[in-house]
Amino acid sequence: MSALPTAPGAGRLTGSAGATDGIPAASPVTLGRVLRSEWTKLWSLRSTRWSLAVAFLTQAGLGPLFALLEMGRWNQLSLGQRLFFSPIDHSLVGFHFSQLAIGVLGVLIITGEYSTGQIRSTLLAVPRRLPVLWAKLIVFSVVAFLLIFTGALIAFFVSNAIFTEHHVNVGLGAPHAFRAVLGTALYVTGTGMLCTAFGTMLRATAGGISTFVVILFVLPPILLLLPTGTADAINPYLPSVAGGSVGSALLSPHSFSPWGGFALFCGYVIAAILTAAWLLKRRDA
Repeated sequence: MSALPTAPGAGRLTGSAGATDGIPAASPVTLGRVLRSEWTKLWSLRSTRWSLAVAFLTQAGLGPLFALLEMGRWNQLSLGQRLFFSPIDHSLVGFHFSQLAIGVLGVLIITGEYSTGQIRSTLLAVPRRLPVLWAKLIVFSVVAFLLIFTGALIAFFVSNAIFTEHHVNVGLGAPHAFRAVLGTALYVTGTGMLCTAFGTMLRATAGGISTFVVILFVLPPILLLLPTGTADAINPYLPSVAGGSVGSALLSPHSFSPWGGFALFCGYVIAAILTAAWLLKRRDA
């Protein structure tokens, strides 16, 4: 039997270390590469465009719409309603709806991969796993913050231009104004990150969205059924109340300070993310 001919240099490393016969070695997994991958995956989802469009339009558009309605019925408002009218809070009212769109997208960016089975390929490419979660959170939070902050600024300026009809407008330099605009973007972004953690923990879209809706939208009205003293004691600790205070000019006497409440909300978000990271590391895909 004759031996097979061997090409000169066969089997030797060529080019960079780890490349053989012109076949490049696998690139090392870095956070930068994982970030680029997650950026591509985020924008490849049709749900991303729809959710972000809804979030932006509600954040930027509902404030001016409510401003038009309030100015149209200004003469019908009571003296108390006029005295406690907050042009800042009315202009930013859209966050109640934008956080819903951002929260749903926050769940989908992770549960979408579990539903299609793509998560196995993702974790095979990034065997350490946790960089996947960090990259998703970084990419998503940056996009969400810039979008909501822009929408909040538009809503603030357009609404206050409408409020000039009855001279109740304020500028961005007014007390609490910029903090409320910035805080709105921070709170909605934090909500999205919290929902990504829920999606990672539960690995199901329905479960993640249901948990988000119950905690942020269902619990506050249920609390109203309790005795007033009990409700006032518990209410400041609810995630929606603690976090939402940073985006509001008028605060309840039973709530934390704006940044104190937001710090508590960040604690909830961090605890959820750490729990999600622990489960992602321990469970099979």
